[in-house]
Amino acid sequence: MSTDAPAAPGRKLNRIGLEPGAYRGGKSTLCAGCGHNAISERIIEAYYEMGIDPSRVVKMSGIGCSSKSPAYFLGSAHGFNAVHGRMPSVATGAMLANRTLLAIGVSGDGDTGAIGIGQFVHLMRRNVPMIYIVENNGCYGLTKGQLSPTADLGSVLKSGVVNDLPPIDLCALAIELGASFVARTFSGDKKQMSALLKAAIAHRGTVMLDIISPCVTFNDHEGSTKSYSYVKDHDEPLGEISFVPYFDDISVDYGPGEVQEVTLHDGSRLLLKKLAGDYDPTNRVIARRVLHETASRGEYATGLLYVEPSRPDFLSLLNLVDRPLAFLTPDETRPGRDVLEQIMEELR
Repeated sequence: MSTDAPAAPGRKLNRIGLEPGAYRGGKSTLCAGCGHNAISERIIEAYYEMGIDPSRVVKMSGIGCSSKSPAYFLGSAHGFNAVHGRMPSVATGAMLANRTLLAIGVSGDGDTGAIGIGQFVHLMRRNVPMIYIVENNGCYGLTKGQLSPTADLGSVLKSGVVNDLPPIDLCALAIELGASFVARTFSGDKKQMSALLKAAIAHRGTVMLDIISPCVTFNDHEGSTKSYSYVKDHDEPLGEISFVPYFDDISVDYGPGEVQEVTLHDGSRLLLKKLAGDYDPTNRVIARRVLHETASRGEYATGLLYVEPSRPDFLSLLNLVDRPLAFLTPDETRPGRDVLEQIMEELR
């Protein structure tokens, strides 16, 4: 899809001169009403409104219904559909090869929480600069709805089988391991999801965004804890989220103590209004406690759970050269004989 075609009459252009159509992908083949489609729409809107050039984006996925989603947004971006559970290592390699890319990966609760859990762990602790979205429906929708590792204790399958195993909380795991931006939202909450996605684009480091996305075919019935009705009734927002991009000079008038402001890497601001209790998204201990307390009540804490804008990302820690490694010539990457002899001499 060309990103430089002239806009149709009356179509609004974003700050880099592109219309919304430049951010779309193919037609979805997912089930009608699937929460994943709503996520794709919000991704399209976020990248359009932030004025990101799609050709700078690399989109990654693993295997599953969720991993089909990148085909439905940013059609002119780079893309790679990895082996089941192996998207983190492929994404890490892509960012090491070309640090100028903006990476977004879409995975599922099975792709991440089961076969891919080991790779997920290392991506989080390295703080690789990318957006990692988990489209979380608590089941394996591609293989007839079996329970996934994020299925809640006591959740009931359509067949009547009751889950007797505790779930893996991917947000709690990400916070513990070192991801520098962790949030949870619901595919049915357009406003909250949009603000979090825009903030994710502005952040430099690993963004782990857990999006509860009901499976309308296999996990949207009574007894499911990840159905549309259950999540709407048990959503516990931590506060109202507003995002102010660095290129918009917007003043927000709040009274003292009403809002907490978090400045992101590019100068954009997250404004968190009326936070729940003493909640502070920069405090890892409080974030873990809130997740534990809400889960014990059968609720989902949604919103920005934890953010650490000052933490250096993986590529910065490696002290890579400014030029992307993919564009270095063999002469620049392969040491000559004299250099090798010098190294050997130093090791004697």
